[in-house]
Amino acid sequence: MKHRTLLLTFLIAGAYGFLLFRISELQLAKSGYYTARAASEQSASAAAAMGRGTIYFTNPDGTLLPVAVDKYFPTIYAVPTAVADAAEAANELSPILNIPANTLQTLLSKPHDSYELLAAKAASSTADAVQALKLPGIYVDEEPARYYPLGTVAAQVIGFVGPNATTVGESGHYGIEQYYNSQLAAGKNIVLTIDPNIQIESEKVIQQLVAQNHAAAASVIVEDPTTGAILAMGAYPTFNPNDYASSSLADFMNPNIQSLYEPGSIFKLLTMAAGIDAGAFTTSTTYDDKGYVNVDGAHITNYNLTIHGPYGPGTTMTQVIQHSINTGAIFAENTMGNAVFKAAMESFGVLKKSGIDLPGEVSGIMNITKPNAVQVDYDTVAYGQGVAVTPVRLISMIGMLADHGVMMRPYINAAAEPQAIGQIIKPATAAAVTQMGVAAVDLADVATINGYSLAGKTGSAFLPNFQTGGYTKELVDSYIGYGPTTDPQFIALIRLDGLPETSLAAETVVPAWRDLAQYLINYYNIAPDRTVQKGFYNLP
Repeated sequence: MKHRTLLLTFLIAGAYGFLLFRISELQLAKSGYYTARAASEQSASAAAAMGRGTIYFTNPDGTLLPVAVDKYFPTIYAVPTAVADAAEAANELSPILNIPANTLQTLLSKPHDSYELLAAKAASSTADAVQALKLPGIYVDEEPARYYPLGTVAAQVIGFVGPNATTVGESGHYGIEQYYNSQLAAGKNIVLTIDPNIQIESEKVIQQLVAQNHAAAASVIVEDPTTGAILAMGAYPTFNPNDYASSSLADFMNPNIQSLYEPGSIFKLLTMAAGIDAGAFTTSTTYDDKGYVNVDGAHITNYNLTIHGPYGPGTTMTQVIQHSINTGAIFAENTMGNAVFKAAMESFGVLKKSGIDLPGEVSGIMNITKPNAVQVDYDTVAYGQGVAVTPVRLISMIGMLADHGVMMRPYINAAAEPQAIGQIIKPATAAAVTQMGVAAVDLADVATINGYSLAGKTGSAFLPNFQTGGYTKELVDSYIGYGPTTDPQFIALIRLDGLPETSLAAETVVPAWRDLAQYLINYYNIAPDRTVQKGFYNLP
């Protein structure tokens, strides 16, 4: 009995001794590892507890497609104080992590260092390869991070989550991640009006357009003109928000809301709307086109004067839109007068932001608002130069022509209600200018789609030279159109930047727009609104 008591006492003492040894080992020998793991888990649990909301696109049937989610990723880190041989570990890790061995050795050799992040959001194959090495002091864990399943799709619209410059942790940068950061950070989901299929198709169209024309950049917007809902918004070049650190800062910017450009002849539709609404002229009013106008020492010509010559007397306002005649836009502005023209442009919102729920939107500019504005400023604005707007502002203004003169605020959060800015022009004016746009499409026969009445207008303008003033010889081509005009289902704007001065919009953006419009018609299964008789299109 005495021997058994001694044995039991010995075993209990041994157990306590082992326990004390393990506690000592945890506190001393592996203190760096557990300190690092605790810090890592504390950060991870904080992020998980925060539960950032998911961003969704909306399919036509109402189902949602997640485009920004929280996901657990492998994290590879080191506890330098526990690394047995820094040089050996660095040489083995270097080819796996794609980090120079000397850089790794420096990190792994730091004295009194309990945590060094080696790879965040690592690929599973990378994590498996590191674990297989079984290197002392090198660990693989999991931490939550933002993930974008569609990669580059709508990257400038969505934005990304990254380090917060002012506080500990991360926050949204650019796009929806920034604009709705407080809601997303609180765990609220954001559903967007963007249709994933239209978005992907739109981006494919502009990427092909850039490649085919060796252009510098392109952008696209597709909107429902009757509600203001954005169905697609894209730009190229783009970036991958899953790897934003490898991209240029310029690629994060959304040119559809953060870049001004001169719309060129697209603006003639707005000039016509201003004059017709004021009762200054009608679509059939005529003038004598001499091919040029001299004003304030400037000699302004039609873009095709050397090829076509003057259009002569009897040129109608509708023909001005059909042939994109600069002098006709000047005639229209002069007929209504500077005060009426300026007031109309301001009421159209040229100088205002559209109010879209995305960050960084900029306001437009017009030369005619300068204190020393002269007649040539008014004349050039009339045909779309000396005035600059964002694409989203432009599509909003032209959209009022499609929606009976009512301008809608563009929006991208599906939870928002359609909001009318106001009845900007009379319904009859909108209908008249729409028919001018239809006549332009029919005559050019580039954007036409059999059986559908479509209104549209090209625009070309030289890029301003911000260093020396004036203009460069690089063109921006754009095209905007909507339809079917009897019941508009869509309006789309495509812009192509950095083209040679010999470029023609009819050969670049217009065919691309037609392809996109055909896709939309097929996608929505839109019924034809025209019959074809003897080669002529007629409204039913």
